[in-house]
Amino acid sequence: MVNLKPLFEIQRALDEKIIAKHGLYQQNLIPKKILALQVELGELANESRCFKFWSVKPPSPREVILEEYVDALHFVLSIGLEKGYDQVVRVQKRQTEVPEVEAFRQVFDCITRFAETEDSQAYQALFQSVLDLGNRLGFSWEEIEQAYKKKNEVNHLRQEQGY
Repeated sequence: MVNLKPLFEIQRALDEKIIAKHGLYQQNLIPKKILALQVELGELANESRCFKFWSVKPPSPREVILEEYVDALHFVLSIGLEKGYDQVVRVQKRQTEVPEVEAFRQVFDCITRFAETEDSQAYQALFQSVLDLGNRLGFSWEEIEQAYKKKNEVNHLRQEQGY
């Protein structure tokens, strides 16, 4: 099992700052967060270039791909917090041998299922698919956690600077 509690707490602080700064109390932000997650996942796929069969250009550097990955992770965590699923989600580190394209497709499918139901089972599957994708991209949980914390600091700074 992966200990997600520290990341949920870090994300909670950022979400609270954003909500307070922009006066978003009592607003359902789930549809916007879902779209943001889809956009970030597309940006991640674009940097990995795993689907660009027509191109000989290599993937972006590993650190760029990792940063895009944790951008998506921010929204997965934020969605879980808004729905109150931070206490119920349980995910595992596991190896996946599916091609990268399939791993991306699985995440998009899970996003769609979650958007339709917004239930905890669909969220659990979504979170697991995101972790499986990170594993498929070659990232350890330790790398993901470190990169998430680093990007979270950047996101706090951006809020303070009027991003």
